[in-house]
Order: sequence, then structure tokens, then C-alpha cells
Amino acid sequence: MAAVASETEKISKLQTAVAGLDQISENEKSGFISLVSRYLSGEAEHVEWSKIQTPTDEVVVPYESLAAPPEDLEATKKILDKLAVLKLNGGLGTTMGCTGPKSVIEVRNGFTFLDLIVIQIESLNKKYGCNVPLLLMNSFNTHDDTLKIVEKYTNSNIEIHTFNQSQYPRLVIDDFLPLPSKGETGRDGWYPPGHGDVFPSLVNSGKLEFLLSQGKEYVFIANSDNLGAIVDIKILNHLINNENEYCMEVTPKTLADVKGGTLISYEGRVQLLEIAQVPDEHVNEFKSIEKFKIFNTNNLWVNLKAIKRLVEADALKMEIIPNPKEVDGIKVLQLETAAGAAIRFFDNAIGVNVPRSRFLPVKATSDLLLVQSDLYTLVDGFVVRNKARKNPANPSIELGPEFKKVANFLARFKSIPSIVELESLKVSGDVWFGTGVVLKGKVIITALPGEKLEVPDDAVIENKEI
Repeated sequence: MAAVASETEKISKLQTAVAGLDQISENEKSGFISLVSRYLSGEAEHVEWSKIQTPTDEVVVPYESLAAPPEDLEATKKILDKLAVLKLNGGLGTTMGCTGPKSVIEVRNGFTFLDLIVIQIESLNKKYGCNVPLLLMNSFNTHDDTLKIVEKYTNSNIEIHTFNQSQYPRLVIDDFLPLPSKGETGRDGWYPPGHGDVFPSLVNSGKLEFLLSQGKEYVFIANSDNLGAIVDIKILNHLINNENEYCMEVTPKTLADVKGGTLISYEGRVQLLEIAQVPDEHVNEFKSIEKFKIFNTNNLWVNLKAIKRLVEADALKMEIIPNPKEVDGIKVLQLETAAGAAIRFFDNAIGVNVPRSRFLPVKATSDLLLVQSDLYTLVDGFVVRNKARKNPANPSIELGPEFKKVANFLARFKSIPSIVELESLKVSGDVWFGTGVVLKGKVIITALPGEKLEVPDDAVIENKEI
């Protein structure tokens, strides 16, 4: 009983402290308290390994088996007019050495992630005469910058709406009190609680009601750094016809994706299984490509009325991801949730097993190298893969810390090498590339400590270690 008492005590102390934080709304306060209460009560869903089943083709539908969408423009316009696109825009470009939102990093031909997204939706609206709006869910880290950036699209053929996801206080582990009430007045006292927060934030911001009033039925949610997450009429058409409230795009795992969450059938419902939920003795099995063949791309299609129903009933109790951090030597905890984990609360939810081309995330400069190279071209804001590449998988690329920041990465390549025939590249040390370099097969380039290595212009390097 003592444990229960101390939990209740912790929560009531926390409630008092949070009530005094006037930087956040009542919705945010109550959302935060309920998240912490859930965490403390330990109501974590324990997955019984023996109950896990591989989903059938009814549950995870092969993309090839989806019916072709209607061919005539008017019917397509009708389908698209039911859609809104939402990009998760809360992340900063810090890991790639950039300030401001990650979505304003230049990806190709001087276009940023955001430019490409706007161009894509614009060309869709123009082609079909529809009105697909774009929503950007910002965090308090990206909000001000994003507002300035979207001004440049005011004359575009696209409606852009921005809203903020929740802002929660970081918890001091020692005494379970919010960091901001202990004198941390800056941004370091707060955190955005993961993209699972997209559902309550859509409702709390009033955006969900607005979309419903415009006749919208579905929202397509994706990470702003996934260049493959483009509107797919075939998927949308399927969801409308089959009344699926939720759809997660999954794609076959490669060895690079062994940590990604997978879809399972569990007690008659489809749900997301993340590596953090897997008992230690089954982790290798989880990572194997044999048993769990697919992973979540975080491209999600969700019915708006269903979101409203579940948020209002407070039914979206996704698995909590505890994320410990340190701020100025103080150990703190951020509790987060993921949007993909919500799949089990929606009716008639499915996965669609999509081609790998719908998953092209840019998480590091090694990904930027792929996207800026001759492996891809840009057509109407869409990044299209070069047909000349025979291997369906992209080359694996490892760049040393000298290339980690975008500015350094760009400085070290006079031009991006040709990599259509590359299998793998590993670069370490102080390496600089000339123009017109061609890389083929397996290439390893190493500069010895204290030495500078320059790859000459027009060099062709095939299956070599330099």
C-alpha cells in the first residue's frame, strides 16, 4: 500500500506544481498529468510472446492488390477533396548541424523539404482542380521559424495551416517535480511529447473541427523528412471504399531497418510492436527478417471522425516511451508516445505493404548524399529513382564525423559523385572530393590521421580501398 500512497502523493504534488506553470494551457496541463499518472500506475501493455501472430493479407494488404483508382479526373477530384496532408514538423536540424526546423534544410536543386512538399501538393491541386490543404504540426522549438518560412508560400495554390503540438515540462527524476518550477525558465525546461500527441493536438487546436467543416474525411500524416511520403490516390481510394479508420504504410525490412516497429496480429487486433516492448530473450528474433518481415514507415492515414471520437473519449492510451535526458547535470525524464502505436484503438485498421520508394527519410548527411546524387531526379517536387540502377536497394553509405554537418558535407564535395553502380561506401578522415567523381562497387576511402586526402576530378573508383 505504501507504494500506492506515494504514487498518489507524487501526483498531487506534481499537480500543484503544474497548476502554477502559466506558460501552458489547461489542456496541456491535464494531458501531462494523465500521461504521468498512466506511467506511474505501470499499466504498460505487456506483450505475451506466444500470442503474437503474423498478420494475414487481409490485415496487411499488399500494395499490388489494391484496386486501381478511378481514371476520370472528376471522380479523382472527389476522392482528393476528402483529404488533408499533415507533416510532422517539430524536429530541429541540430543533428545535421543546422539551426531552425529540419524541414528547411536544402535537399536538392536549392529546394528544402518544405518547398518539395508544397510543390507536390500544388501540382496535385492543379492537376485535379481539388483543394488538398497542408497542415504543419510544429513544436515550440520550430513554431516561430516555421511561421516566417510559410509566408513565402502565400501566393501558392495551397492552403497551409500551422498548429503546435503540446508543450510538456520535463520531470526531475529525483523528486518528480517539473523542471520549469525549479527555476529553469528557458526552453530546456520543456519538451514536445512525441508524435503520438498529433491526435489530441489536432482536436485542441481546433484544426480537426475546421477540417470536418470543410468536408475532409482523412488525414495523411508523415514525417517531413520522408521524401517518399507523397499522396497516393490508390491507398486513399481503398480506405474510403473499405471504411478503414486507420492505415499504416509498412515496407519490407532490410538489414538497415532491424530496429523499426512491426505490425502484428494480437488478440484479434492489429497492433504495432516496437523493439522496446520486446522481452530481452526475443530481441534477436524481433530483429530477424524471417519472422518479422515488415516495418512501420510512419506514413499514416487516419479517419478524422474516428480521431475526434477517440480523443473525446480519452481512449488513445498508447504505450509510453520513457526518454531519460540530462539538463545542466540534472537527470530528467520525458514521457513520449508514438502515433503508430494508436493503430489498435481504431476500428477496421489495416497496414498496407508499400514499395520501398515510399520510405526515403533523410536522417543524416549520408542520406543527403543519396538524394542529391544521380540515383534520383526531381520531377514536379517528386524525388524519382533512376531507372539505370538495377539493384532495388540503395547503396550503404558511411561518412565519418567530418561530414556530419551539412555545411561541412557540402564543402567536401565539389560535386556529388555518381553512385548509380555503387554498393557501399565508407569514408573516414579528412577526405575531399573533386568534381565528376564516379564510385562503383565497394569503395573504402581512408585519410590517415593528420593527412588530407583529395580525390581528383573525374576519378573513377571501382571496388577499391584507398
